[in-house]
Amino acid sequence: MLSEIQDKETQETIPQAEWIIKKTSHEQRVDELLDDYLEARSRQEKNPVVDFLFEYYAFRPASLRRWSPGIDVNLEYSDPEQLPELSEFSMNDGQAFINPEFFPDKRLSALEWMLMMLENTQNSRPSFGCFGMHEWAMVYKTDRPRHNQLPLRMEPEPLAEFVESRPLLCTHFDAFRFFTKPAKPMNKYELSREEFHNTEQPGCIHSNMDLYKWAFKIYPWISSDLVLEAFELALEARYIDMQASPYDMREFGMEPIKIETEEGRRVYKQKQEMIFEKGCPIREAIISKMRRLLMLKKNS
Repeated sequence: MLSEIQDKETQETIPQAEWIIKKTSHEQRVDELLDDYLEARSRQEKNPVVDFLFEYYAFRPASLRRWSPGIDVNLEYSDPEQLPELSEFSMNDGQAFINPEFFPDKRLSALEWMLMMLENTQNSRPSFGCFGMHEWAMVYKTDRPRHNQLPLRMEPEPLAEFVESRPLLCTHFDAFRFFTKPAKPMNKYELSREEFHNTEQPGCIHSNMDLYKWAFKIYPWISSDLVLEAFELALEARYIDMQASPYDMREFGMEPIKIETEEGRRVYKQKQEMIFEKGCPIREAIISKMRRLLMLKKNS
């Protein structure tokens, strides 16, 4: 029964007309963000900013567009055919809800790890001194840069000299693992997959970008509106990431943030702090939903 699975004090019940408006609004937001991109992709046109968000992160545009209310929300309905096409729904007396019991048992340890990692990150002091050098460390002394279809803003020798002139202060393992072999020993911090949950810090551009990943990993038990907020933050962070990179992105209408200059580093730090501020409430909301899902699942 519904009352046995969800605490009535935390439930929200939405009339059918209201949730249909919410669902339509969500779909329109995604369409406005992605229609031009998807049209270009249908013509086989590459976009190194947005492609990353759908290739590196395993959540497709169609999934991002699909609406879910998340847990603790009951949708009133007259015809079940009008409900979002989600197998995680349970129905009871004219109401449908995303059932926490359907969260797979085999994923509980992953949920607990994600929650611990996000809580550790939330409680860590933010750092803003890396200036986006991770992208430069990925092309340091290599003739096979990660994005080999993009031109570099510097020739290899002055690029290497610039990397050697700056400290590498990366705290994000999933960026560090793409450093070239000569660049890895130059990083101040020893990073590993095993210590990932202890080295994340909330000022990191990639840590904030990854909020999108942690959100969609518990979809549809988390609301699609929150997933979309995290996606929009990831998109903004990715633009900054690539503008500050050694790649020449002007073909895509992106002027470089020249971190090789004092002014460029000032601009980067300002933008990094802005992403941190925007990421804090999103991280907090994801943590709250993960805690709630974990409690409901364990009590079911």
